[in-house]
Amino acid sequence: MNRKISSIIISALLLAGPCADAFTPSLHFEKDTVGFANMTVFEYQNGIARVRRGESAKQKRYTRRCFVLCRTTMQFKKFARFDPHAPPLSDEDLAKRIRQVTHRAAWHDPLPEEQRVVFPGFANFREMSVKRGYIVQRNIGYGWPTYWRLGNARTFFEPGIQYQEKTHQKLNAILDRGDLFVAFLTTLPHFRINHAVLVYAKKPKKPGNSTDTDRYVVYDPNHPDGPRELTWSQTVRSFAYQKDWDFVGGNVRVYQVYGMPLQ
Repeated sequence: MNRKISSIIISALLLAGPCADAFTPSLHFEKDTVGFANMTVFEYQNGIARVRRGESAKQKRYTRRCFVLCRTTMQFKKFARFDPHAPPLSDEDLAKRIRQVTHRAAWHDPLPEEQRVVFPGFANFREMSVKRGYIVQRNIGYGWPTYWRLGNARTFFEPGIQYQEKTHQKLNAILDRGDLFVAFLTTLPHFRINHAVLVYAKKPKKPGNSTDTDRYVVYDPNHPDGPRELTWSQTVRSFAYQKDWDFVGGNVRVYQVYGMPLQ
């Protein structure tokens, strides 16, 4: 089974359920997300960071862009459209159009179809990011400014459960109106995870299921092969993110970013 087929199966399993007809995500993973990965600065083993050594340390990697890729994905979903039947643009013209999209504030309302920036030669954003990935990477912004966002201060001044409960309510409200939610995941002052993901759907609960857990489908820039899962437990009043090679799994704090100016 090749990688592409595996990705489709993973996506189908995550999105499947008895309410599948009513479950219409505002974003489609296989079409609307980025086809290349945000690579980590460190190597990880069971979620534990290690300094890269040998050939791995010498490789030129696209790093520190998880916030940038989440923001860009939301901007392309809101402000761009694709025309696969027209000839593709030159690198220079493609770069200009990418910047036209990413210079729009991500929290603005989606544009009508006739006002969107057109990208000829591609069926969707994922195809363009795979075939012209270098041009995309060069024109969507740097990663270092995300370290200095004013909204990052909330991780120190709003660490409590009440803020997380409000964030959970806001997340549900945003998804209910068909919008997207960029989530900053952190465990500060510990450094198990400081990462951004794009939440785009809430999974429906099975009929008769009385669980207190809400499950959300996310695009994780570190994992472009398939969607991942963020959960909220009403019992412990906390979010949790799934385990993988770059995170040990478990409870995280969530802060919305790109939902308003200075956030």
